[in-house]
Parts: sequence; C-alpha cells; structure tokens
Amino acid sequence: MAILLGHGCPGTSALDLGRRLLGRYGSLRALARAGAQDLAACEGMGEARAARLAAAAELGRRAAALPARRGEAVAGPEEVFRLLAPRLRDARQERFLALHLDTRHRLERVVEVSVGSLDNTPVHPREAFAAAVRESAAAVIFAHNHPSGDPTPSPEDLALTERLRAVGELLGIPVLDHVVVADGGWTSASR
Repeated sequence: MAILLGHGCPGTSALDLGRRLLGRYGSLRALARAGAQDLAACEGMGEARAARLAAAAELGRRAAALPARRGEAVAGPEEVFRLLAPRLRDARQERFLALHLDTRHRLERVVEVSVGSLDNTPVHPREAFAAAVRESAAAVIFAHNHPSGDPTPSPEDLALTERLRAVGELLGIPVLDHVVVADGGWTSASR
C-alpha cells in the first residue's frame, strides 16, 4: 500500500499512512470497499491518492473474478457462487442476475436484471425473463447478493423464487435455482 500511496505526509511515512488506513477500516477488504470519496476524507490522503487506492482495489477485484465463460457448465449453486461471488459479495447494493443456460446447462450469458438498495432489489418477472426469451435460453438460474453478508433467503426471496418458477414454467424456460450470494457463503432460495 505504501507504494500506491507514493509518499507520506508531513510527520508520517507512506508506510505509517497505510497502517493508519488499515487501522481505520479494520481490514484490507473493508478498505477496498471504501470509495475514493471516503478515502480522500482521511487525514493525509487527498483526492489523487484516494483515487489511486480505489482504482487498485477495483483492479484487484476484477483480477480475482473468474470470468464466467460462455459454454462453461453450471452444475449447481456452488458453481454459481464460484462464478458470481467476486462480482457480488462486495457490492453495496443488491444486484439481481440471470444466468442464461443452453440445453446442456452450459452458460450462455450473465445478465444483470436489477440493481436495488442496501436490503432489496425490485424484480418483476417480465424483466427477469425478457432477455432469456429474446435470446432463447433453454433454462435460467437466478442469483442475487445480500450486502449484509448473511446469505439466508428472506421470505420475499422465497416468494419471488416461486413466482419466477411459475412464470418460467409458463414460458418453457425452467428456473433451475435461485442462489443468494453473500460474503458468508451462499444459500439456495429454491426449497
């Protein structure tokens, strides 16, 4: 981090400034979640350093994310978690995604259906299936994150899963699963 910071500030080395930031945020992961504006407000930082740290954190997130490749088999919720956790687990808002699959349950595409707030995201079946219908997906798996870190499905998550399954049945696009992704792991909302 000292290399990214470049130099310290009067009376503080870059290494000490980095330690101070880690102390303030508690962990490297929490520091990486902080936005450039929050980092800039820290003593000794400034906008340029904050932007550099935020950019490095984003680059690290992207490098850590295993790309969901077209044609990759999606065998179950563990695989969904592996594919989507780097993209979802640190998000500050709920994001609802659809994984479009072919007839052999190989990934065709990942579509972001909706972005919501800290504790919910509005999802209407029309939007959830629009791209799947347009692209002739053979099946779908839905996934969304819980920014709280707890992957336990809410009653609303369970009700949405049932609605989506019913719509998928009518459309001839089976819903294979609805996976809730969080920092603490995953849970299937398809009971």
